Amino acid sequence: MLKIIIPTILLLPTITFCKPKQLWPTSLIYSLGIALLSLQLFKPSMELMIFSNHYLGVDRISAPLIILSCWLTPLMILASQNHLILEPISRKRTFMATITFLQVSLILAFSTTELIMFFIAFETTLIPTLVIITRWGNQMERLNAGTYFLFYTLIGSLPLLVALSYMQAQNGTLFTHTMQLNQPTMMTSWAHSMWWFALLTAFMIKMPLYGLHLWLPKAHVEAPIAGSMILAAVLLKLGGYGIIRIMPTLNPLSKTLSYPFMAMALWGVIMTSSICLRQTDLKSLIAYSSVSHMGLVIAAALTQTQWSYTGAITLMIAHGLTSSMLFCLANTNYERTHSRMLLLTQNMQLLLPLMGLWWLLASLTNMALPPTINLMGELTIIVSLFNWSNITILMTGLGTLITATYTLYMLITTQWGETPSYMKTIPPTHTREHLLMMLHILPMILLTMKPELIWGNFY
Repeated sequence: MLKIIIPTILLLPTITFCKPKQLWPTSLIYSLGIALLSLQLFKPSMELMIFSNHYLGVDRISAPLIILSCWLTPLMILASQNHLILEPISRKRTFMATITFLQVSLILAFSTTELIMFFIAFETTLIPTLVIITRWGNQMERLNAGTYFLFYTLIGSLPLLVALSYMQAQNGTLFTHTMQLNQPTMMTSWAHSMWWFALLTAFMIKMPLYGLHLWLPKAHVEAPIAGSMILAAVLLKLGGYGIIRIMPTLNPLSKTLSYPFMAMALWGVIMTSSICLRQTDLKSLIAYSSVSHMGLVIAAALTQTQWSYTGAITLMIAHGLTSSMLFCLANTNYERTHSRMLLLTQNMQLLLPLMGLWWLLASLTNMALPPTINLMGELTIIVSLFNWSNITILMTGLGTLITATYTLYMLITTQWGETPSYMKTIPPTHTREHLLMMLHILPMILLTMKPELIWGNFY
């Protein structure tokens, strides 16, 4: 574990003392090296969890998410080059350092085995993300978006801290594996119900659950490309990971108290998908589609069966790569037209033909076309929810139908139609952008060949 964390920390002095001309290539190659190094966590082992010390350990649930975090760092550096081209060198260094700090805190959050340490790392990810959104965002509203993001997260995490402190006092430990062995029986009293809600609310806001999701479209729309990528791909997954980790210790209350969360999550799948059909803003549409997909993950994680956990982890990884790629594609349009409106970026297929192919592939994976890992995740979740309650098939089925509709609407609006007169001369695509899309789509294709790597240790 330390062989990933220490090189990542050492990326900070590399960025600081590197020559200005070599800043981009050095940091890109270095972070890509760390990403390739992290791939060895996929190596199958006989133990359920591999510990590097008392506090850090990796199992089949956290390994895919750590690898996703490491993989996204070089992609963020690659995507942000054009955005930062006019910035002075000191600001470029600050930006890189912020991304690196974010990666370190994410790796710690996913690999820690102790809940208070997880809470600290979970909250630490807030700071660099906030800096990226409020400092490098495009519009003036970014400060408003940053405020929403900050206060939603903080209001949710204060009850979590109180609940964890109470757990520590009651159990004498917050080590996740020990807690599953000496389970406290949570009585069906009012205080225990409040405790249960306090433990889950922070993760529900982070996911986000429909109803607690208002910070997400704002943050996504105002964030620069790197902020959107890391927010959609990894930060939302912290919530799902937290739910999966903490649910086994919360029985027997979880059987009944999870009903309102399940209902909101499944209703949210339909509602946010419907909202997507009405969107005029491309980044906002992709942000709402993230809420819709994460609703399925929440419902699955609360069902607590092997199948649903497997589906949740698979869909989290699949969605991480897909939504990140969609944001990159939206950014390539934005850099050329300086507008996020769907109606103003029509007929891009004629102007940028190869980008049309990337748009098609990203849209097909977003609507879970076979044989993508998105389909594997969604199918296992739908089957496990159907097994839990037959009526959920109406909501999940309708959700997938509307998802396909708005994805095709997005693809058709951006790629076909009438070319606006001011779009006749736009700069061509760069090799850098095609490499970026390739590095998003390649892991998805490879994972389609061997999806067991991201199934968690439940198969």
